[in-house]
Amino acid sequence: MTDEDNKPGDGLALQEAKPALKRPNMYRVLLINDDYTPMDFVIMLLQSVFRKDHNTATQIMMHVHTKGVGVCGVFTREVAETKVRQVMDLSQQGQHPLQCEMEPDILNN
Repeated sequence: MTDEDNKPGDGLALQEAKPALKRPNMYRVLLINDDYTPMDFVIMLLQSVFRKDHNTATQIMMHVHTKGVGVCGVFTREVAETKVRQVMDLSQQGQHPLQCEMEPDILNN
């Protein structure tokens, strides 16, 4: 056996196994319609919490208003929990009954 036969990287023992990376589970953040929260407040909330532009926020608000529920975005679990908490805190501060929930996004999991 010569030195050429023992080059680094040639043997299986020298290769490190890379762990298989799995995408994190994703969650949809939903707004639930009510008959009391002003539309302007919902638009402001969508712009500030979810970083939506005015037109997109208006479209989401109208969807929630007409369909009863609407998706604000899809996030990892921790981000979705934070967004729900922010919506609920802002709604409470504004004395509005707006509700927000999260659910697993079965299409992206």
